[in-house]
Amino acid sequence: MHPSMCNETAELAARRDAPPLCVDLDGTLLHTDLLAECLVSVVFRRPALLLRLPGWLGGGKANLKARLAEHAFIDAAVLPYDQRVLDLLRRERANGRRIILATAADRRLAEAIAVHLGLFDDVVASDGHRNLKGAAKAQALAEAVGGPFTYAGNDNSDLEVWASAQSAMVVNGSPALERKVQKLLPVEEVIPQSGSRARAWVKALRPHQWAKNVLVFVPLITANAMGDLAGWALALGAFLAFCATASGVYVLNDLSDLQADRAHARKRRRPFASGALPVLAGLAAFPVLMGAGLALGWALDILPIVAGYAALSTLYTFRIKELPLIDVFTLAALYTIRLFAGGEATGHHVTLWLLGFSGFLFLGLALIKRVTELAPLVSGGTLARRGYMAGDLPALRTMGVASTFVSCIVLALYVQSAEVASRYASPMLLWGLVPLLLFWQCRLWLSTERGHMHDDPIVYSARDWVSWIVAGGCLALLLAARASLI
Repeated sequence: MHPSMCNETAELAARRDAPPLCVDLDGTLLHTDLLAECLVSVVFRRPALLLRLPGWLGGGKANLKARLAEHAFIDAAVLPYDQRVLDLLRRERANGRRIILATAADRRLAEAIAVHLGLFDDVVASDGHRNLKGAAKAQALAEAVGGPFTYAGNDNSDLEVWASAQSAMVVNGSPALERKVQKLLPVEEVIPQSGSRARAWVKALRPHQWAKNVLVFVPLITANAMGDLAGWALALGAFLAFCATASGVYVLNDLSDLQADRAHARKRRRPFASGALPVLAGLAAFPVLMGAGLALGWALDILPIVAGYAALSTLYTFRIKELPLIDVFTLAALYTIRLFAGGEATGHHVTLWLLGFSGFLFLGLALIKRVTELAPLVSGGTLARRGYMAGDLPALRTMGVASTFVSCIVLALYVQSAEVASRYASPMLLWGLVPLLLFWQCRLWLSTERGHMHDDPIVYSARDWVSWIVAGGCLALLLAARASLI
């Protein structure tokens, strides 16, 4: 027999004779914690059950886990597994090694995961009475294995398990934990932490979406008050208030949509869905961000507006987004609220003309967003938590394009009004705004139909060089129209 074949055979035999590999679940096999996942699921699906938490916890932590697992919806097929650990388990199983799922999570969830993956010979988990963490897990594994075992874990609480093991694998552990484990026993393999927590937080807060909040500066521009420095400072405060509030809503939205996002080809990479950020950290961040936004609103005397925006956005997240047509009118209202807040904060109140124009403009943009999301339905895709069907697309397109043209009709009527004539030295120049904004909106629709619109149209425009040219052209016309009044 060839020497290399002999070595390979010897290695396989050694793997078969290796002690069973016992693998932790939360933070090791999964980039999340199942107890936190169950809690978040109950918060958003059956919030009334939160009143029972003290009683459940009074029965012990294992009882709490069992009751939450009973009422939560956790889809094992879409959980954020660590692909590196899955590859390791498949390799060890192919070599004939016995593999055990050893977790403090409730057995109901652990067994569902084991069935889905098909990689485990046995499951050792909490059962509603006994919480298998630390020393309790070590004892349970000793009983289940009946001999030496290798343990793969990620947390300081696993040190008591490693102390009873023959060898270790450290997965997603800190360098300090790795050093502690190396002092205790031989380490077979180390799978280091991956990704940046800071980068994940930036992604979760979605600063690119803050582009929508520049609408608070529009009243200054339309009121021909671009030289009002105090007004700009106040508008900046309003901008920050809406940024904090909006980020809080985005965090809440991501937590409420965990299962749907994980089943989505693109959204599954979001920080909470992918496990890059703990879901409990999201629950803590939401009130902090909301509090910051409301505090700024109070300081600027626009607290009712910011609070109304926060309430409407939250209601949209939980319910309105599922209601056909009401959802797009709500999105248009959320855009308009920003305009109104900018006017109230700076003292340059929005006119009925601006409200009329912005209402139709933002309704058209909201319909672009919904058409973009619905387009995959034509080829058999699904869209979770929406009340539309594929057959609704033609009607939505018609409504959206109609809103686009009506907004420009309102703008055309405004630029020839007496109000404009009194504010600008050369009001005729403002007629150039009409074709520019009509071109911009038509281009957004064309991009949508060609499949280039993958995000909110405002965010898309912030990254689009043609939109920047149009914005520059509009600003140049406004400056030229008021030139002799400076």
